[in-house]
Amino acid sequence: MNCILHLSDPHFGTEVTEVAQAVTRLAHQLRPDLVVLSGDITQRARTAQFAAARAFMDGLEAPRLVVPGNHDIALFNLWGRWRRPYAGHRAAFGDELEPVFRSPALLVLGVNTTRAHRHKNGEVSTDQIHRVAQQLHTATPQQLRVVVVHQPIEVMHEQDAPDRLIGHAQAQARWAEAGADMVLGGHIHLPYVMPLPGLARPMWVVQAGTAVSRRVRPEAPNSVNLVRWHAADGTCVVEQWDYDATRHLFEPVRVTNITPQRPR
Repeated sequence: MNCILHLSDPHFGTEVTEVAQAVTRLAHQLRPDLVVLSGDITQRARTAQFAAARAFMDGLEAPRLVVPGNHDIALFNLWGRWRRPYAGHRAAFGDELEPVFRSPALLVLGVNTTRAHRHKNGEVSTDQIHRVAQQLHTATPQQLRVVVVHQPIEVMHEQDAPDRLIGHAQAQARWAEAGADMVLGGHIHLPYVMPLPGLARPMWVVQAGTAVSRRVRPEAPNSVNLVRWHAADGTCVVEQWDYDATRHLFEPVRVTNITPQRPR
């Protein structure tokens, strides 16, 4: 069995120390094959916030794949926003904004959906959609095929529709056809797992809440996801783990069983 620990929207600068410590304990307990951080790493893209995020991720002691979110581009430093929008991210996590993780059981593809000219909304371009599809075509039947974005590729509630990724319909259709099993995201601080209808093959949206920030929605406490992939029998489980403030730990609260489609 292979495991992905999916974190999103920690918004360092607004982190709750006790919750961050609980995530670290959980990672040490689970020993995931990969930790995915799907954006909004910081609250205001400040150097100290990126440094705190890097120290936190180092403390999880696992391979990682990190993509930026809209909060990771400076908001008030206009020169930096236009001339060096990802300087803080690159200093903390390296130059690659669209990282790839490959193992015998996992193919995980990061996509940078942020744009310096957009304050909040995310976008996926035709070139990005095509590039990801080409990478998906290289996957083996044993690999779980995962795409990571920041803004959601689909939403459950109409109130969240303005935050849906621009280009989502084209990306859904092309990536499903190319073999993607799921798309991980964040941005709206609401965890859910949902199948996408009407595609060439089954594909799921897996959204994470905010991992450690105090900026939670009323209906959603701090949460993370655990994706368990059983390559031997082709089954997958997505577990939502919520933070229990009375016990100072994360515990599983929802389990979704997924059976990715493979060629016969």
